Amino acid sequence: MTKPLVALLSGAGISTDSGIPDYRGPNGLWRRDPEAEKLVTYEYYMGDPEIRRRSWQMRRKNRTLKAEPNAAHRAVAELERAGVPVRVITQNVDGLHQLAGMPARKVLELHGSARSVVCTNCHARGPMEDALARVEAGEEDPPCLECGGILKSATVMFGERLDPVVLGEAVAITKACQVFIAVGTSLQVQPAAGLAGVAADHGARLVIVNAEPTPYDERADDVVREPIGTALPKLLRRLGT
Repeated sequence: MTKPLVALLSGAGISTDSGIPDYRGPNGLWRRDPEAEKLVTYEYYMGDPEIRRRSWQMRRKNRTLKAEPNAAHRAVAELERAGVPVRVITQNVDGLHQLAGMPARKVLELHGSARSVVCTNCHARGPMEDALARVEAGEEDPPCLECGGILKSATVMFGERLDPVVLGEAVAITKACQVFIAVGTSLQVQPAAGLAGVAADHGARLVIVNAEPTPYDERADDVVREPIGTALPKLLRRLGT
């Protein structure tokens, strides 16, 4: 018997048990503090060296690179290892799905990755850890080693568009899946939120695992309000049998 293709859309809620707060959500730090939001807004970042210096200091203190996968991340990877076709579409930039064991080729990072840096001029990429080591060594705004251009985190800043190729792949997976699980996401930020509707429109079983109500709850086949760390592993174990 062919096992159903499972698409999992993960938001900030799946990573809170790993100690990563919700920065980007409607009530997250970036929305509540305009000054903090400037640090991750492309126009300000590119135009103001002081903003860049503060951004690098923020990255030094960021807990994302020190975070470890939690039970929910591990459960997703275990489902994939059990032979169920799984594709992860994540709004997170923490890389915890991959650290938990999901093959990188099966994870689509809609908002990029905080574990890498990219040059805004020549688009060369490198590890965030290397750039932070340069900051620790005294470079307040480390330039690209290839061309001298401005480096930034390889994440989608406010004012930047999502990668159309990545988004296109996410839509294709959503249309093809038989089960679509939205976990730890408010389903309010487009275009990612709209994937839930696309899944339902194409006949997928829509499951929402989130503490708070979402705009797509009425279209869902199942809505789970239990804590993600226990609810998702339980749900995925049933899918794997």
